[in-house]
Amino acid sequence: MTMSDEKGASDFLLQVIDVHKRFTGVYALRGVTLSFARGQIYHLLGENGCGKSTLIKIISGAQPPDEGELVIEGKRHARLTPLEALAAGIETVYQDLSLLPNMSVAENVALTSELAEHDGRLARTFDRRALLQRAGRALQAVGLPSDADFQGTLIEALPLATRQLVAIARAIASEAKFVIMDEPTTSLTQKEVANLIAVLTSLRTQGVTVLFVSHKLDECYAIGGEVIVLRDGQKVAQGPIADYTKAQLSELMTGRELAHTRYRTQSHEAAEVVLDVRGLGRGRLFRDVSLALHRGEILGVTGLLDSGRNELARALAGVAPADAGTITLDGQPVALSTPADAKRHRIGYVPEDRLSEGLFLDKSIRENVVTAMISSLRDRFGQLDGKRSRELAERTVTELQIATPDIDKPVQSLSGGNQQRVLIGRWLAIDPHVLILHGPTVGVDVGSKDIIYRIMQGLSERGIGIVLISDDLPELLQNCDRILMMSKGRMTGEYRAAELTEAELYRALLAQAA
Repeated sequence: MTMSDEKGASDFLLQVIDVHKRFTGVYALRGVTLSFARGQIYHLLGENGCGKSTLIKIISGAQPPDEGELVIEGKRHARLTPLEALAAGIETVYQDLSLLPNMSVAENVALTSELAEHDGRLARTFDRRALLQRAGRALQAVGLPSDADFQGTLIEALPLATRQLVAIARAIASEAKFVIMDEPTTSLTQKEVANLIAVLTSLRTQGVTVLFVSHKLDECYAIGGEVIVLRDGQKVAQGPIADYTKAQLSELMTGRELAHTRYRTQSHEAAEVVLDVRGLGRGRLFRDVSLALHRGEILGVTGLLDSGRNELARALAGVAPADAGTITLDGQPVALSTPADAKRHRIGYVPEDRLSEGLFLDKSIRENVVTAMISSLRDRFGQLDGKRSRELAERTVTELQIATPDIDKPVQSLSGGNQQRVLIGRWLAIDPHVLILHGPTVGVDVGSKDIIYRIMQGLSERGIGIVLISDDLPELLQNCDRILMMSKGRMTGEYRAAELTEAELYRALLAQAA
């Protein structure tokens, strides 16, 4: 029996009753019924495409249901508008954050409250004193500075992880009764995640209900509460998360058993060196970095957010080039001053943020796949050869198991896992010698993770050297030959993944940071 089963209807803050939603005749939700008690935390789990996003949008007023209704504190609604949802105390921290980049931290934190109080209109001027006080309390609650300088900083000047916490602070400032958090820890370090867990505990004690959407099961277990699993638009399980193992949840989400052991079956450390880096540096971001990547090896690089790992990835891809040191590829010195240089030397780069750095969301799957090869796919008149580009895109879709009925559909129509495979496929088209994967499974469900990991192993067997930059410790341990650790811009440790446990790697990470 779940906690929800034990309560009467009057104890529920919100109920979703027999909700259906279709898009072009295809069910996104089919007869979903859920009840949310006050002061409880619920984890919404499921593969991309299972209906999670649609459910969130219906609860937050962004989309109406085709059938069914919502009951909020006893009041029935056939549908909600976004303003009605805000007025009812429902606040959503979306995966894309929905912050206004040209407004200050304080203005963004106070945004929801202003909209709710002024019927959806923003006043030309804010009550600055009240705004700063409200924002200051919310920022302190999520562990961010509350001083005037920080509150006056424009959102566009902040790193992604800080923006994530600002978006959460906005929900706290609005004094919401029901907070939806869609992948809130995607860009947070483990220290920041621990702080967020404390924030959630505080919200729960204040009687706030939280719907927490995540692909990271370890975080869900650490937070506790109930789990709700959707598959193919239907609820397949609900109950205390402690009653389920990871394997059980994975099988409920996907309908099949997934591997939870190492994907890596043989080492490639003895092969020839394909990429050799000596004394690489870029200003104060990282310095004196040396590493050797062998042909077919999967080399992990990890560290905390300020360790320099992200900047190293961008330097190896020519996005933000190093200003010191040398890079040798296949025994020849190379200069990686631009992404075009990296591509010419057959180095592929899958960035951490696929939405803003990697994909052309409004373009088709085919156009996204062939982008890196477009110059070689032109005919003698300079026009794109439609037949060859289609063949390349169709081959990529088949090889990487990209779920789509049509390669000419916009890439934004795909789930996160399929989008990521499109991006990987783009770089496979150049027949790379080295592939740099920067957080390749961020925001990806467990089923897609399994597919991506198997793709990585297959690429390794083809002799492609892979640099896997990640803060997902199980991902590193399951897939890598070796793991390099960075701290404060320097390489500080090297470990063999097969000889390490997650607890040992985590302790080493904290020790290096200290």
